[in-house]
Amino acid sequence: MSDILLITPPFTQLNTPYPATAYIKGFLNTKSISAFQMDLGIEVILELFSKKGLSSLIPKAETVQFSENSQRIHTLWDDYITTIDAVIAFLQGKNPTLARQICSGNFLPEASRFNQLDDMEWAFGSMGMQDKAKHLATLYLEDISDFIVECIDENFGFSRYAERLGRSANSFDELYSELQNETTHIDKITLQILEERVKEVQPKLVLISVPFPGNLYSAFRCAQYIKLHCPSIKIAMGGGFPNTELRSLKDKRVFEFFDFITLDDGELPVELLYNYCHSALVSETEFKRTFLLENNEVVYKNNTTKSDYKHADVGTPDYSDLYLDSYISVIEIANPMHSLWSDGRWNKLTMAHGCYWGKCTFCDISLDYIKIYEPIAAKILVDRMEELMAQTGENGFHFVDEAAPPALMREVALEILKRKLVVSWWTNIRFEKSFTKDLCILLKASGCIAVSGGLEVASDRLLELIKKGVTVEQVAKVTNYFTEAGIMVHAYLMYGYPTQTIQETVDSLEMVRQLFQIGSIQSGFWHQFAMTAHSPVGLNPDVFGVIPQQNGTSFSELAKQITFANNDIQFIDKTGINHDKFSFGLKKSLFNYMHGICFEYDLQDWFEFKIPKTKIAPDFIKNALNNSVDFSLKPTAKLIWIGTTPVVDYFTKSKKGATWEMAKMTFYFKTDTIEIAIEKDQADWLLKTLKSVSNQPVLLKDIKMDFESQFEDFELFWFSKPMNSLRNSGLLLL
Repeated sequence: MSDILLITPPFTQLNTPYPATAYIKGFLNTKSISAFQMDLGIEVILELFSKKGLSSLIPKAETVQFSENSQRIHTLWDDYITTIDAVIAFLQGKNPTLARQICSGNFLPEASRFNQLDDMEWAFGSMGMQDKAKHLATLYLEDISDFIVECIDENFGFSRYAERLGRSANSFDELYSELQNETTHIDKITLQILEERVKEVQPKLVLISVPFPGNLYSAFRCAQYIKLHCPSIKIAMGGGFPNTELRSLKDKRVFEFFDFITLDDGELPVELLYNYCHSALVSETEFKRTFLLENNEVVYKNNTTKSDYKHADVGTPDYSDLYLDSYISVIEIANPMHSLWSDGRWNKLTMAHGCYWGKCTFCDISLDYIKIYEPIAAKILVDRMEELMAQTGENGFHFVDEAAPPALMREVALEILKRKLVVSWWTNIRFEKSFTKDLCILLKASGCIAVSGGLEVASDRLLELIKKGVTVEQVAKVTNYFTEAGIMVHAYLMYGYPTQTIQETVDSLEMVRQLFQIGSIQSGFWHQFAMTAHSPVGLNPDVFGVIPQQNGTSFSELAKQITFANNDIQFIDKTGINHDKFSFGLKKSLFNYMHGICFEYDLQDWFEFKIPKTKIAPDFIKNALNNSVDFSLKPTAKLIWIGTTPVVDYFTKSKKGATWEMAKMTFYFKTDTIEIAIEKDQADWLLKTLKSVSNQPVLLKDIKMDFESQFEDFELFWFSKPMNSLRNSGLLLL
């Protein structure tokens, strides 16, 4: 038994749990409030994609008029039933030897998803057998999914369910109507698992986290079931969807399913709801950012005097109760960054609450989860990493920040190195100038494997309008530093930003082409600009040259009509440009660039309509990188050595009758050996200095002062050829 049941409804990710419930459970631990969490999504998937689950599908499909593809799958259904359990076990990492059988052919039944196999060698290169088998097994699952969508349930998707009902649902009517219908096959599986868990846990309060539109329908189905069968249990919804979409909720029918809808940080609202469920004095109950029904009207209550908990005080996420060894790793498409999302189990943490930049005009910067910036001490963060490693047995971390702060990333990296932890981690960043070459080397040494960041529209005019705080040239330098350090770089790319011209779209593509050709970025994704209600563009559309509208209804009239979800806003760009038509060409060109080909193609070749010639010089990015050498030394910088103690051999050098002592210093790195020869006195000083700054930064001005108390010009020594070798390997200025 537990006081609270935390639920993530179907569906989010297959390979790792969405972290919201783990965050809340970790906080509840600090308050000694008992809670049980479940990821209904993975439990439903495992029930459906099993011998028992697939066997139950065929009778439901017998009356369907099959397409050619579904007819093939239907005919081979016994082969799917025979192989499904072994394939799922393989994708869970429990049956690795099956990879050879999968790759040898004639094991998996194949339908239309396998038509792309002719391109697999081109797309994936000489991928290892395990990865190749994962990809083939993923195609096999997608074939089954296609059959389910066509013949069983059109709303099914591996990472979403009935998403259309949650997207831009200004009215609750369609979703409400759907909830009055008979439950679907997926619903029945979901509710059967839910019933068993509610009986087992016997909670007083159920918290359903809804991160995305694709979770919304199932969240309401779960709440509907609990209301019908366990009316004494209180039910609350929180998470990313209500945080962004339900801030102007008015429809009281929502409260036929939920007792409460909470917004923004969930810790204090949940604690107060817990108090409400245990309080005899209901009239005195306090709430934090909570919608509820009072006197048959929707009211928003924020009547507590208590402040939100600091990021340092919310505890370590707790992944207990979740079936961590049952998640399945898939490889869907040949995009290096997307594979991190779907392949492997990642512990999820947050370095800082909110965004330290908080200015981008397309972002929901008016909302607290972005607006309120609050970092955490590196020591506390690495403590949490160690706790999670002990708890989950996994040492991979995805920091889910809006934009991880460079200074905190540096401190976390230093703390990881100091504790000699072996971890792999990745996060989202801004490509800002704080990411120097040396910092990137440090991050790599600490286990950073990838970063993603917004290049957005690769145009300096538009980047300034977006208030991104970077230039294309700066992005090129920073991404190159990461790449040279061995850290994969993914760029988020945008087209159709307000006032963007066709010329700027073409020039942006040319910038992207050059960045991929020179190797500064390895992965990317184009998305079309979407205007949201809580962004500066959405709040001030006139300033950005857009006219909000919805099916001919004015923005002001529409705002009055919205009773449910309110986030995405349709609009007309005053330029009159149809940006939709660029979508296919931009994405097709990027797909080829990611595979290192077609850089010689004229940009016109990607489009079936006439586009202007680019105005970007063909060597713009190359020249930007050639201008990146910096010979300045900031006295506030800190020196650190992340290498090992060198082997030193002394020898005597003679020239024109003069002799002097020299030292050969041999530095052994993991993949390289560097030898330098310098005068003995300087070598002795360097050896002593390296020990003093080994994994412990020291101010450069103190190092410089110490050097010049014994020798002459420090800059001449620092930029010498021998020292340059060390500075490219492990002697870093931060």
